[in-house]
Formats: sequence, C-alpha cells, structure tokens
Amino acid sequence: MPLTPETLPDLLDHGFDTVIDVRSPAEFAEDHVPGAINLPVLDNEERARVGTIHKQVSPFDARKIGAALVFRNAANHIETSLSHHEGGWRPLVYCWRGGQRSGSFAWLLREIGWRSDVVQGGYKTYRRLVVDMLHNRPVPFRFVQLGGYTGTAKTELLPLLAARGVQVIDLEGLANHRGSLLGSLGEQPSQKAFESALARSLCRLDPARPVLVEAESSKIGQILLPPSLWDGMKAAPWIELSAPLEARTEYLLRAYDDILSDRPTLHARLAPLKAHRGEALVAQWIGLSAAGDKRALTRSLMEDHYDLAYAKSMKAMAPNVIAQVAAEGLMSAHLEHVAAQVEAALQAMEI
Repeated sequence: MPLTPETLPDLLDHGFDTVIDVRSPAEFAEDHVPGAINLPVLDNEERARVGTIHKQVSPFDARKIGAALVFRNAANHIETSLSHHEGGWRPLVYCWRGGQRSGSFAWLLREIGWRSDVVQGGYKTYRRLVVDMLHNRPVPFRFVQLGGYTGTAKTELLPLLAARGVQVIDLEGLANHRGSLLGSLGEQPSQKAFESALARSLCRLDPARPVLVEAESSKIGQILLPPSLWDGMKAAPWIELSAPLEARTEYLLRAYDDILSDRPTLHARLAPLKAHRGEALVAQWIGLSAAGDKRALTRSLMEDHYDLAYAKSMKAMAPNVIAQVAAEGLMSAHLEHVAAQVEAALQAMEI
C-alpha cells in the first residue's frame, strides 16, 4: 500500500530502509525529502525531451519513449547502486507526484523481491506538509532568542549549548550564511531546501521544552524565514550576550578572516553601505583593508556600523530580555562559562 502521510512526522519517520527520489538531478538539487538518495529514472535532458514530446507530439508517444528510458535507467541503478541489497530490503520511492516514474520503479523493485512502496502524491505531498507546518499554522514551540552585538560569538555558542542538552536550531548553519552583510559562506541552499532542513530539525524537538535560536532578521542572506517560525521568534523572550569590544574584535578577526582576506569581495560588499554610512567612512574602511589593517577595520565596522544598527534595532523591537550574560572574553574557556549561564537561564524557564 502507498504511504499516505497526514503530517510531516508521518513521512519523516517512515520506517523504511532507504528513501529513493527518482526525479531528475535538477529537481533533487532544488529540494528533496531529507535523507533521500537520488536515483533518477530520467536525467535532466531526458525529462525535458519527454516533456517536449508530450506537448508537441502526443501523450502516448511521450509515455512510450519515457517508459523505455525509465526502465533502461532503472536497470542501471539495480546493477550498480542497488546491487548490494539483500532480499529483505524495504525502499520507499517517490517522484514529483507519485505517478509513473515512482510507480514504475517501485513495481520493478517489487518484482525482484524487495518490499518497495511509494509515497502517495510524491514530492508534492511532502512539500505540502512542509508548507503546512512552516507557513500555515503556528509552530508548537517556545522559542528563546539569543541576542547580542555582532562579535559576541552567538553562533559558536550554539553547539556548546546543544552538547549540554539544550534544544537548539542553528538557522545560520541551515542557511549557510552568517547573517550579516559580510556573512556569506558560499552558495546558499534553495528556499525550499532550507525549509526542508528546518522542518526536519523542528520535528526532532520536544515541544514541552524551550528552543534556542540566534536572534536574526527575517532574512538570512537570500533565505527568508518562513512566517510561522518568524511569528514565533518575534514573540520570543531574549537572552542577551555582551562582551568587551576588544574581545569582540579578536573574535571577528578569527571568524571573518576569510572575507577580510579577500579584498576585492570585501570592497564590493562594503560599497552598498555608502548609502547608510556615507562615502567617507566606506572609503576609510577600504583604505584600512588595502593597508592590511584588519584589526582597525574590524573595530571600526563594529563601532561605526554593526553596533549602531543593533542599537537601532533593539530600540525598535524592544524585546523582552529575560537574562543578560556578560562574557569576560570569547576564547574557549570563556564560552563554556557563558554557555553554562545561558543554560541556567533556560532551565529557569522550565520550572
């Protein structure tokens, strides 16, 4: 019988040995069920070709040519990627909408003797469940935002807190971006892929306990935080970190060394700030960069840009700060002490 999930956990906790996405590599790259492997029965070019025949010739001719391609590609997967599986293997197969591609592949696997099944409605069902969770209804979690000026090592604290048993969602990690003008870490996932990773992370959490997230705007790089999450974050209390300016400078010199060392990229990212901080200040920053004075540049960026932006944002939001944690420094020993204080503040919420 096809798997017919009514909620996202129904699909993510499927109980099958392997989830196989038989869509094209391009479809898979944009988004897929977390943990799925991609064994396309039509590659990108073949899918486009069959689609063209369907529109310009006839659906029958498209199905005929498509079937030949599907079974030829399926045979190759069976001989290579799937050849090591024993007879008790239970794969779950899906395509775009649970139709011919997944049905054909699952049928062939069953004929061999494997206990394969398909997702009713395919990827469209999965995506509908993600959208329902993150866009259409409130998420059932009590969020707490971890705030503080840029350079207070908030991101580095998250894994330390997770190791202590705190429920944590690393939004910047999921978005592959440090959440600031200079924060790019490379190519970001698609919006759909980000939401998939976020939804899976949320499904693993206990709604009875608080969930810590780093304070963010509604956009991380090019990724938009989905509305249900954003609504929960806006209503969340804050734990605010502080640290001496020198400690923050040293921390950012380490954390942002990649962009500080890439002068052409750095200068390109600083240029838009002329509209906010003036041409003279931006020219000063570029001059410090060109001279190789990373420390003076970093300190000025904090004092003359990031700190001003943070203070303005705090005044506008006026969040409910339930605890303030002051770090004497931001080296490993300091961060462990800060993590303990944040953990204590969260535990007080659970009493």
